[in-house]
Amino acid sequence: MELRTIVNPEYSQYKITHQTPVVFIGSCFASETGSKAVSGKIPALVNPYGNLFNPVSISAALLRIAEGYVYSEEDLFQIIKQSPYYKATSNDIDWLSKVKMQGAIQRWVDHSISVTVNVPKEATEDLVSKIYQTAWESGCKGMTIYRDGSRSGVLISNDDNKKEKEKEKEKENENEFKETKAPTRPKILEAEIVRFQNDYDKWIAVIGVLDQKPYEIFTGKADGFFIPPFVTKGWVIKNKNEKQLTRYDFQFEDKDGYKITIEGLSRSFDKEYWNYAKLISGILRHGMPIPFVTQLINNLTLDDESINTWKNGVIRALKKYIPDGTEVKKTSCPECGDNEGLVYQDGCLTCTSCGYSKCG
Repeated sequence: MELRTIVNPEYSQYKITHQTPVVFIGSCFASETGSKAVSGKIPALVNPYGNLFNPVSISAALLRIAEGYVYSEEDLFQIIKQSPYYKATSNDIDWLSKVKMQGAIQRWVDHSISVTVNVPKEATEDLVSKIYQTAWESGCKGMTIYRDGSRSGVLISNDDNKKEKEKEKEKENENEFKETKAPTRPKILEAEIVRFQNDYDKWIAVIGVLDQKPYEIFTGKADGFFIPPFVTKGWVIKNKNEKQLTRYDFQFEDKDGYKITIEGLSRSFDKEYWNYAKLISGILRHGMPIPFVTQLINNLTLDDESINTWKNGVIRALKKYIPDGTEVKKTSCPECGDNEGLVYQDGCLTCTSCGYSKCG
């Protein structure tokens, strides 16, 4: 079976030069070809009525152009309403009839003609096969099928268009340099306990959480601020001491349901570590995304090896708050090289392409 139409084109007696006025009228094919002619400095008028996808509309447009008719806004609405496809989308058109119509018309076209048949994303292989078969049987010279969703940026639906606008807005916001205001800290803040090893010592991190996001962090040696091993959650309470200086207390619930309060989170914590934690807390409460916070901490250049192991513990403590599925941008998988496959899963880097995983 011959699934193509062999055409032997004859050279036209009409030649197009850079002085020849040309009108391109028709579908997106006419727009694309016309734009290339314009860029090539050919005096061309391209689709003055917009893209027209059927010969009846093209014929009516040419007649009105020849008459020199000037449309009013009301004229345009009345003409649009006359269309049998008024308020229809490309998926509402009878695909097979569209192909048959092209086959009937193209025999009178001396240059080229093509049509794009738009089908919904649910279109089956059998339907696509039937459309191509009908095009061949109708003697079509050229025909293309576009299945909704098979290419990005083509015939965008309302939902897709909304998503595209949201992405554009996000990009605009990314380039906007603006100050942020930290949300007011409540007197009592829910907290989670994370235990980690710093050099040869056991440490704890008390992370204050606001709206399920880390708001502040306190760290210190576990033996200097003893919290029972069974305690994983509690509350950080902001108080004032006798001199009206701010003090942070930690409160937890024991196994019998009684609340135990330990005053002065900072009283036994090393001042250097305490100051680093205060800086990190300032960054957290102003809303920097957690992946950037952990990257910032990781890039700190510190001379003391003990502080370096401390910062690794802080990074591990904060990574648990990175939402699962968060994409890692501008970083390739060290195993397979996929630059779009790395995501966070349970605080660990995971490659969706090859399964590579790294925690800590």
